[in-house]
Amino acid sequence: MRFRTGLRAALVALTAAFAGLAFAPAAYADSGTISFSVVKAGFVIGGQGGRGVLHFHGRNYPVSIGGLSYGFTFGASETRFHGRVSHIRRASDVAGVYGAAGAGAAIGRGAQAIVLSNQNGAVLTLSGEQRGVIVSADLSGLALTLR
Repeated sequence: MRFRTGLRAALVALTAAFAGLAFAPAAYADSGTISFSVVKAGFVIGGQGGRGVLHFHGRNYPVSIGGLSYGFTFGASETRFHGRVSHIRRASDVAGVYGAAGAGAAIGRGAQAIVLSNQNGAVLTLSGEQRGVIVSADLSGLALTLR
């Protein structure tokens, strides 16, 4: 009986140790800041592109942004985003495809806020100021690459 109890305790401890190793990389994930400007224009099908900078571990990494949207989009705008990038281990984790569904309108100036994630687990928490004349209700994909 004592042997079974000891064996059970050892198995529980071993399972907990393996579970800790499996989830350890997430515990070491880091964060940085990002800022970029995106120009969006379209009529039903829209396009967007821009450039910015990722600041991670004391270094600046230039980034490029490009993407397409489909839905109701009419007009053109520029949005200057800034925010936080979390759940990354290295700068290259930020690169990838981010998807979003949204609706909005701007005449002159307006505010934007969005949270996006990519296939690497990177999470962008962004806010920004939008300028232009645009009305949209669309699905969009945004590709972010390190230059």
